[in-house]
Amino acid sequence: MAYIELPDVETVDEPIKKQFEKVKAFTGEIGELVRILAIRPDILDMTNQMVKTLLFSQSELDINTKEYIAILVSLENGCTMCVGEHERIAKLLGIPEEHINKIKEGFESADLQETERELLRFCIKTAKESYKVTDEDFDRLRKAGYSDSQLLEAVALVSYFNYINTISNAMGVDK
Repeated sequence: MAYIELPDVETVDEPIKKQFEKVKAFTGEIGELVRILAIRPDILDMTNQMVKTLLFSQSELDINTKEYIAILVSLENGCTMCVGEHERIAKLLGIPEEHINKIKEGFESADLQETERELLRFCIKTAKESYKVTDEDFDRLRKAGYSDSQLLEAVALVSYFNYINTISNAMGVDK
């Protein structure tokens, strides 16, 4: 249970109710995290825009890679709620459970191309030690075939998950 009082789903303002309905239609429920964000509609709107842009829009990184990043960064940050949610989403996208488990247990041995592993290593480094990212990291990823635009997208995804994992963990979501 969250560390703060959550708004009642039935008594929130109409614009928030509409956002709740969209979330429920997509995920099947209105979880604590969304209810926490609804305390500040401006922060909820901003977060929804980030999700729409980074996760649900057609982009340069494929959806499986995005979910791997979501799971791995959330694992690094100890956000069990986010790991579970993105495992569920990955399954909905058709990623086999055994593949998801291999990603979680050590993506280095998962059935991935070496270029994908290289990107995931970079994302984990970015999540925890972004100040240690170097030009050489970018050169290596460019040689692996990634464009600067794809690398920006990867860093933005990592940043988003650092953001949402922090809110979830610090606010006591599902504790």
